[in-house]
Amino acid sequence: MSASNRQVVVIGGGAIGAACAYYLCRAGCTVTLLERDRFGKGCSHGNCGFISPSHVLPLAEPGLVGKVLKSLFHRKSPFRVQPRFDLNLWAWLLQFARRCNRTHLLAGGRAIQPLLASSRRLYDELMAAELTDCEWHTQGVLFVFRSVVEMEAYAESDRLLRDEFGVASYRLSSAEVEAREPALKPGMVGAFHYPGDAHLRPDKLMAAWRRALEARGVTIREHCPLTGFVGPGDTARAAATPAGEFPGDAFVLATGAWTPLLREAIGRSVPIQPGKGYSITMPRPRLCPSLPLIFPEHKVAITPMDSGYRIGSTMEFAGYDATLNSQRLAFLRESAALYLREPLAEPVLEEWFGWRPMTYDSLPIIDRSPRWANVWITAGHNMLGISMSPATGKLVSELITGQPPHLDPRPYALSRF
Repeated sequence: MSASNRQVVVIGGGAIGAACAYYLCRAGCTVTLLERDRFGKGCSHGNCGFISPSHVLPLAEPGLVGKVLKSLFHRKSPFRVQPRFDLNLWAWLLQFARRCNRTHLLAGGRAIQPLLASSRRLYDELMAAELTDCEWHTQGVLFVFRSVVEMEAYAESDRLLRDEFGVASYRLSSAEVEAREPALKPGMVGAFHYPGDAHLRPDKLMAAWRRALEARGVTIREHCPLTGFVGPGDTARAAATPAGEFPGDAFVLATGAWTPLLREAIGRSVPIQPGKGYSITMPRPRLCPSLPLIFPEHKVAITPMDSGYRIGSTMEFAGYDATLNSQRLAFLRESAALYLREPLAEPVLEEWFGWRPMTYDSLPIIDRSPRWANVWITAGHNMLGISMSPATGKLVSELITGQPPHLDPRPYALSRF
């Protein structure tokens, strides 16, 4: 069957699902997109909006286990586990700990980098053509340090990025940081600038994706959760939802952190944990940073947007607990105040959380379902869904339509677990 005659149903209305729908449509497929809630309102809505070729290294790095164990159960720490009996979580954490070594770090980075690099190039094309009004900026990201010890420790990671992955950076002295970013308090010991990174406003990106999809004839159905697939043998003929069945020749599961709950539909479990991230969105302060900032010592990020200002990050393993944890929000505010002259502005426009789909090896799953020959899983993009979405969408389109893949899909196989 030619791509022009192929009916594809994409399940999931976040950045990954939107990119899959877009590239499938460009390949000539007729696409319907189903979203369990509202399009673009999940983890793709309130994140920090970084497009980060510099974020090549997996989260599991040498020495991280000891650091995390010291702070894991503290209420005010970048990483937190909500104490509970959850065998899947503890199995996930054990596998994560086993990967905190240089061998796995380098292997993971070599699989992460193609998706990041391809997406960065594709974003330039998309922003020039169809994804307009996203508050897109390409001046890079600044990693800022208060501690000499922490900066020198990070310098090893920067050296690894440069030597093993060719990621360019500039090291700034304390005086250079103060001159480059006056919004920072005096006394920062230095920073690393990654000029290849970019940033945007995520909710405006999702609005732009929607305009582009609808202009190309994609049907978007909201409040339409998947309940399963219907079909004879190993071929699905329709996606079942409370609103009825949606027939298709192929199906894409771009369901993010909800993917583990679709075990029966997929045909096996997937080792994805929901990692809860938080953000606070405000108007721009009078002295607003000109560059996006990351504070590695506190795992907090600052996004200066044309129409606002956001403090975000943290990682909380609390299952699917939908509570907006005020202590996590307080951590963001307190951390920003350590670095910025004007860390906050009023009024607060939004306090938000979203569940990141975390795999223990930091790699996404881009593969066929073991149960259905025509169902594809694309999930587990960790903290890089926005950064990886164009390349993921293009790769999924190529695999479904039989085109030569522009990236090697083998590192993202489900069988690696």
